[in-house]
Amino acid sequence: MSDQPAPGDAAVRQRLDAETADALRALAAQARTRADQFAAVLEDIAANGLPAVEDCTPWEELREAHRARLAAQRPAVA
Repeated sequence: MSDQPAPGDAAVRQRLDAETADALRALAAQARTRADQFAAVLEDIAANGLPAVEDCTPWEELREAHRARLAAQRPAVA
């Protein structure tokens, strides 16, 4: 992305308060970190090939672990 403002009339754009702008910057930094990690994985695969099946975790296990994390974050509704 660019540091340049989007084209258009600056008077039309709504300014954000400092707290909201900081939160958006933090979210952008997190997204950039995840993208960098993903790119590193793809580069490793391109350089070294796919890992052995024995070294991989089945997607079903990953899905269930993720569901368990989500369930732990949300309180149960009675």
